[in-house]
Amino acid sequence: MQEFIYYAQETLEFPLSENILVTTQTNNHSYVVSNSSDVKAEIIAKEIDFYIKNSLDPLFLKMKNVEKLYEINAIRFDLAHDISMTQEVSNQLLIVGTQEQKAQFLEAVLVDEFDLYHVEPELIKSISGHIGNLSVTVDDEGNDVLLHVSQIVWFDATPMAHLQSGSFDPLCSSVEEVVTLLRNNINEYSYKKFTTYDSSVCQYHERREEICGKCEEVCPTVAIVKDDANKHLVFSQIDCHGCGGCISVCPSGAIDYAPTSRKSLFEMSKLYEGHIALVVPSKMNIETLQMPLKEGVLPLLIEGEKFLHEQSLLTLLQESGSQVIFYTDFLSKGTKDSIYILNQIYQNKYSVDAILLAMNQDELRSALEQAKSIENSHFTFNHTTSRKREIFSIRLQHIVQNDDLGVVHTGEHIHYGQVLVNEANCTLCLSCVGACNVDALVADARDNTLRINPSLCTACGYCEVSCPEKDCLSIEQDVMYLNPSWFKENVLAQDELFACIECGKEFATKKAVEKIANMMAPIFSKMSKTKERTLYCCEDCKAKLMIKEGLLHAY
Repeated sequence: MQEFIYYAQETLEFPLSENILVTTQTNNHSYVVSNSSDVKAEIIAKEIDFYIKNSLDPLFLKMKNVEKLYEINAIRFDLAHDISMTQEVSNQLLIVGTQEQKAQFLEAVLVDEFDLYHVEPELIKSISGHIGNLSVTVDDEGNDVLLHVSQIVWFDATPMAHLQSGSFDPLCSSVEEVVTLLRNNINEYSYKKFTTYDSSVCQYHERREEICGKCEEVCPTVAIVKDDANKHLVFSQIDCHGCGGCISVCPSGAIDYAPTSRKSLFEMSKLYEGHIALVVPSKMNIETLQMPLKEGVLPLLIEGEKFLHEQSLLTLLQESGSQVIFYTDFLSKGTKDSIYILNQIYQNKYSVDAILLAMNQDELRSALEQAKSIENSHFTFNHTTSRKREIFSIRLQHIVQNDDLGVVHTGEHIHYGQVLVNEANCTLCLSCVGACNVDALVADARDNTLRINPSLCTACGYCEVSCPEKDCLSIEQDVMYLNPSWFKENVLAQDELFACIECGKEFATKKAVEKIANMMAPIFSKMSKTKERTLYCCEDCKAKLMIKEGLLHAY
């Protein structure tokens, strides 16, 4: 089966690889990657024609690079987890607007084409559900009436209307376009799974206190909702726009982008070695963009505009060995912070920005002129099974090596930090270790130490709220110390083990025993010397002593 096809309306000035079927005619076959939507394919790679039309690479490189763009998109397809799903949609429709707007809509549809309800906008109290299954609460002279519909047409819609799927505003396009959408959705509405989720590293999931909920904060719809009673995240894939904003602000990497996962981006990035990557969200119109691409520039089209974070961007930077250009008219909170962090790091190490941001054509032209490869910046390692923070730590460690690159400050939405412990107050109870689900805090039984790897810490603060000791654990927020010790396990506290005064078995730390003894000895000493002695005994000997004392009293 031929996987790649190039549909050419005009004759190409150079031949393509034999792996790519070049044709001037459409057919009914399905392919994996095509350059044109005129041909049926799983992925339409618009960047291929954009590269061919604009690249200044010599012809022999163009031949290789076009094939490389097909291979990049084949990796995207092979490793994607964006499962296609469907939802039944009936012809039940709610029109929200004035009588005149209702009349305008009815002129564009057939008689009895829809099972219609009409409500004035000020009567809408709430909306829940999703396309195909929407529940609308309406105020009917002081009484709540519940309407069940499949879709909503809302003229000049309020923000409430856009929180869930299935609501359309004719004033954002036209009545005719909205009617076409409504008709296409009836019977089966198709949508994709845009996110994957690992609750084991989620910093909201089943925690006693809420210390993270950034994904829900940045979600523009109800695709992510917090169940505060159970501390669970509830995902609604049908309501997800696929923007990826939740991925870029997720500190631990619990949420990943299904169309282009961490593994997928890594495999794709390897093909950019020796190139300057020009990252472009698919919503940007590159089909008509006339922009000379100097030698070595290779585009990377991405589906969502917000999912890129510090680890994914650093992967692309190091695998390519060059600066990266990001051409977008919108910058998400997480991606903005990521660029801020990486540019500080690269300025400290290489005296250049890592990411050249271009938000219009003039800025893109300037970025293309400036962009260059960065000597000794290429680095690769197989991280397909590693977590987000682990990957970033290893890649950042390669940049720092044995240098001291100073302090980097992190942003408002992406946090790094340094855990600090007052060793005098720490009893090594290890509550903080149990609270850390990214393995930044660990206990080492070999030397009875509490240790921290600062490069893995998300500065979430759950260790701080879990620590039972007063004035013991704190976090220095939003800093990264770029020196070798930042990537090593540093000792925060250490103690000796206390041996049972009866049998000699080591059963707790010295500080823990002394703390409890100091609190309870005044009380226990009033009961009996044996009771006081149990404060310094292991569990087995404690019981034996109390049983023995009980028997003696019995006689």
